[in-house]
Parts: sequence; structure tokens; C-alpha cells
Amino acid sequence: MNPGRLLEMASAYWQSCALQAGVKLDVFSLIGQESLSGREVAARLGGDERGVDGLLNALTALGLLVKSEGRFANTPLSAACLVKDSPDYLGYIIMHQFHLVDSWHKLDRAVVTGRPVRSRQVIRGREERESFLMGMFNMAMALAPRAVREIDLGGRESLLDLGGGPGTWAIHFCLANPGLRATVFDLKTTRPFAEKTIARFGVTGRVEFREGDYIEGDLPAGFDAVWLSQILHGESPEDCQRIVAKAAAALRPGGLIMIHEFILDNDLAGPLFPALFSLNMLAGTEAGRSYSEQQIIDLLARAGVKDARRLPFRSPNSGIIAGTV
Repeated sequence: MNPGRLLEMASAYWQSCALQAGVKLDVFSLIGQESLSGREVAARLGGDERGVDGLLNALTALGLLVKSEGRFANTPLSAACLVKDSPDYLGYIIMHQFHLVDSWHKLDRAVVTGRPVRSRQVIRGREERESFLMGMFNMAMALAPRAVREIDLGGRESLLDLGGGPGTWAIHFCLANPGLRATVFDLKTTRPFAEKTIARFGVTGRVEFREGDYIEGDLPAGFDAVWLSQILHGESPEDCQRIVAKAAAALRPGGLIMIHEFILDNDLAGPLFPALFSLNMLAGTEAGRSYSEQQIIDLLARAGVKDARRLPFRSPNSGIIAGTV
């Protein structure tokens, strides 16, 4: 760490905002496989030539476009991840992060008051809800195809994906385990996104969607395994305990419960992403936060789960803790 690095940290959000502006304006899709001048891009956007040219040059400096003889083209990474019709498109999660910017700008207020500065309504509008739910699809697609092959379901036949959103994890668990059927349990507003995603992967007969609220309502029961991916961080420790207890009660004897989260070290001071994500939850929820490995193990133990341990699977920012009932 040095003064230069400190100043880089202070302005790092400039890079985020430039990327988010490029995605929001869909300039990567607009360019597609072509090579266009700033004037041509501005004309297609109906935008100001100076403003568009400035953004394109900044995106080039970030390594997201290449410029040759005054014309701009996508890099291989941008073509794969930032062009909307690409199967690896990440624009939804980038737009979800765009919708969070205003609350991060007010983080000092959240820290002093201990109260959120962002309403959960930020994901209730059509565009915001699509960005959130399909952003979760983006995040899960980066992990699920590999992770499910590292988790031994041991011939289990039924899985409950609690708060499963568009169903990405349930889908990939079924693809990796031919004898498995899955139920995605989430709010009614999630159904259209889940059913579209389930159909896209050709598992409509094996993955079903059930509407419900995992905090206020009852859960279906009789499952061999239950999967909780990135839902605990939105809730208080007390609500997390209720959720984990309900999830454990949804299992048959010997059933497997798995929790996937951004997991903090036990001193809560790292790794970096879970620590920053905890601030994101401070800004946006009444009591949400990132939890440590020991805190999650304790939640499971109090719900009667045995042999809770962290699985060998690792990703750059998250981990999985599992046990049996």
C-alpha cells in the first residue's frame, strides 16, 4: 500500500461507472462484430458525438474495446460477455450493480445510523427485477456447472432450491445427477424468469417452481437435499436461524443441507469481497450482512444439523458449508 495505490482506490468507481454506462447504453451489442467510428456509434445511439467518443475511448483504455484508425471494435472478452445475444452475457449483473451505486454513495449515512439507505424496492421495478434475477443467473452460471460436479449427492432423488431465483443451481444439479428432481421455491414474481430458464436447459419435466416466502410461509417437505445459495446474507441472524431450521425440517432423515455464501473469516476482517459485500447489505437491508464460517456452522448446529463442515469447493469469493440431519 502506498499513496498512489490509495488514490487509485479512491477513483476506482470511475472504471465501474464507465463499464456500467457502456452496458446500459448497450454499446457493445451495437458494435457487435463490426468496427465503427465514434460518429457511427453516436448516430446509432442518437447520442452526442463528443460524449459517445469519450466513453468509447475510456472503454478502450480499460481494455474493453480496441481502436484502430479511429474505429472501435469489441475485444474477444467483450464480444463474449458484454454483447447481449451471447450465451455468456454478464450485462444483467453489471446492471444490478449499477442500480446499487446510489446507496453506496450514501454509505457514510448507513454506517452512522446503522440503517439502510436503499429500499428493497430497487429490485421491484421491471428493469431492476430482471437485472437482479438474471444477474443471479450470471453469477450462478460462472460457478454452478463446475461446483455441482464437486458435490456428491450420493444417489439422492429430490432437492429443494430455497430462494432459487431463476433456478440455475437446481438446473445444474439435475444436469449433473440424472436421477435427481428439483423444486425451486421463491416468490411469485420470480416464476416467469425461472420457467424461462428451466425450459432453456430442457429440464422442464425435472425442475418445478413452487411459489412461497421462505421467511413468512411454510416450506414443502420430504426432500433428500436442500440448497440455500446466497439468501442468508439478506437477513438478520435471527431470521437466518429460522430459515435454516425450516430448511432442515424440510429434509428426510439423513438429508443433506448445503449453504453457499460469501463467507467471512472468523474474525470478520476478510476476505475483501465478503467484507465489502457486508457493507452492501448494511446499505440495503435492515439487518443483512456477510457471515463467517463459524457463524454458519453454529446456525446449522442449532437447527440439529450434524457434521457441518466446509466443502473443498472454492471460488474467488464464496464457499459451501454442508451437514446432514
